[in-house]
Amino acid sequence: MTDRSAPARTAVEQCLALRSDETCLVVTDDTREPIGRALYEAAREITDDASLVRFPPRDQHAEEPPEPVAAAMRETDTFLAPTTKSLSHTRARSAACEAGARGATLPGITDEVFTVGLDADYEEIAAECAAMLELVADADEIRVTADNGTDITFQPGEREWHEDTGIIHEPGDFSNLPAGEVFIAPESASGTYVVDGTISPHGLLDEGHTVEVTVEDGYVTEFSDDEVATEFERASEDVGRDAYNLAELGIGTNVAVTDLIGSVLLDEKAAGTVHIAVGDNASIGGDTDAPIHSDGVIRDPTVYVDGEEISLPQPE
Repeated sequence: MTDRSAPARTAVEQCLALRSDETCLVVTDDTREPIGRALYEAAREITDDASLVRFPPRDQHAEEPPEPVAAAMRETDTFLAPTTKSLSHTRARSAACEAGARGATLPGITDEVFTVGLDADYEEIAAECAAMLELVADADEIRVTADNGTDITFQPGEREWHEDTGIIHEPGDFSNLPAGEVFIAPESASGTYVVDGTISPHGLLDEGHTVEVTVEDGYVTEFSDDEVATEFERASEDVGRDAYNLAELGIGTNVAVTDLIGSVLLDEKAAGTVHIAVGDNASIGGDTDAPIHSDGVIRDPTVYVDGEEISLPQPE
């Protein structure tokens, strides 16, 4: 039987720093309820004002939860959201943080990711984020290459870089858990990137299986993989071209993640990797509102900041 108590305490005590006078809301769905309940029990050890709410799993990442759940998120001091599909890029999550709630989403969390990804020193991860942020914060151009054929250039423009440290101590703070990345919603990008790590709907790609993505002026124009393309075709039925928006560039800083396991939530945080997302980025500093946000992880990239190669964090 899986012991979820230790990672639950890490999330509630170290990451969230929950206090006895605060409210804590755990938002989960039918398939992630065991992890949700572990987080609730850890919160219940600290505060008498802990709640657990559950709803049916959503069909897509970034799809909104039911309005009563969104309303509860806006009224709480703190929240944790272990769900099948991500709530990170929803209006419900951003509205909660704008109202002063602090919290974390745990999209697609599994017992393996929960126990491995939260067995980390989040103060160390925060230091890695700060060091990387200093390298990229003022960049006019970021270029990512890899031996697998990746060669894509990003223009950050006037948008800000963000750090996902796992330290969620101030009102309005937000993080993924497991955490560990520095990321931006770039104003534009062009080139090709080749995912050889993890991507939905496949999970961890088999050796020799890659997904090539062509990007022109900030929009994806072609996916080499039919199953990946189908996910975006569905999303585009609602929002058209916005589904193909080049949404995010992220650099992993979690030095405790030594192997990719097939979970985007964990694998995109792995030190020494880069991830690129397509779709929604309104909640991370962009201006595209779409019902999909899909990341692809690239192993062993080289990153150039205004033409100069930088060193990436490496797994311990």
